[in-house]
Amino acid sequence: MSASLKARILSEALPYIRAFHGKTLVIRLGGEAMADPALKAGFARDVALLRLVGMKPIVVHGGGWHIEALMRKMGLDVRRHRGHRVTDERALTIVEMALSELNQELVSLINRHGGRAVGIDGQDGRFIHARSMATAADDPDAPDLGFVGDVESIDTGIVDLLLSRGFVPVVMPIGVAADGTTYHINSDLLAGRLARALHVEKLVLMTNIEGVHGRDGRLEWILTATQAESLLRDGVVRDGMVPRVTAALDAVREGVRSVHIIDGGVPSALLLEVLTAEGVGTALRSDAGPHFFEDSRAYLLAK
Repeated sequence: MSASLKARILSEALPYIRAFHGKTLVIRLGGEAMADPALKAGFARDVALLRLVGMKPIVVHGGGWHIEALMRKMGLDVRRHRGHRVTDERALTIVEMALSELNQELVSLINRHGGRAVGIDGQDGRFIHARSMATAADDPDAPDLGFVGDVESIDTGIVDLLLSRGFVPVVMPIGVAADGTTYHINSDLLAGRLARALHVEKLVLMTNIEGVHGRDGRLEWILTATQAESLLRDGVVRDGMVPRVTAALDAVREGVRSVHIIDGGVPSALLLEVLTAEGVGTALRSDAGPHFFEDSRAYLLAK
C-alpha cells in the first residue's frame, strides 16, 4: 500500500472521528475474537485507538469457550437449556476463574497499546445488581439454572467516573444480588443493559458470524426494530443470535442510536464498523426517523 493511499484512508475516517468524539460506545467482545490471540491483540489496539482519538469505549466481554474448556478439563459436564449454561456452585467458581483471567489479559493488551484500561465486575461497588434468571412459564420441565443471572439494575456511577478520568472500563459479566449471591450474566444481555443505562451512541456486539440473516438467508445490512422483531417472532433468528438481537432491540427502543452486530473474526472489524461508511455487519436502528444512511449523513454533516 502506497503512502498516499494510506493517507487517503486515514483522512476518510475524519468525519467519523469528529462525529463520535466524546461519545460513549459499549462493545461486547466474544467468540473467535477472544479465542484467537492475533484477533484479541488487534481488538485491544483498536479500542486503544478509539480512546486516543477522543471516543469513550467500554468493553464487556464474554468467554464461553474458555469456561467450557476449563469445565471439561476439570471433569464437569456442560449442560445448556435454551441457550443458558446450567451453572451450579462448582461451575460458578470455574466461570469466575476463566472470566477473571480473560479480563486481566484484555486490560493488559489495551494498556500495552496506550489505552488506560481498568478491569471491573458487578461486585466492584456492587454496580451490577443481579437476580436469578427465571425460567419461562411455558417450560415446566426446565432445569434449575443455578447461578445464571439477569440484570436487575445498573448503578453507572463507577463507569461514569472511570470514563471521566480517561480510563477504558473492561467489564466482566458478573453481578451480585442484594443478599450477596454472585451470578454469571450473559454478556450480550449485560452489554445491552449497560448501553441503555448510559444512553450510549453505539452498542457493538462482536460475534462469530457476519451479522443477522434474513428470510432468504442473506445478510441484512440494515434492520429496523420492527423487522428484527418479526425475524425473532417467526424463528428466523435462532440459537445464540436470539439474545444478541433481543439485546439490540431493547437498546434501540430505549435511546441507543444504533446497534451493530458484526463478525469479530474480521481483522479490525471494530474500526471498519465505527470509522467507515461500509461497515462489516448488521446495523439495527429504531423505526423512527429517516433512512439509516440519510440519518447518518445528516448527523455527520451537522457535526
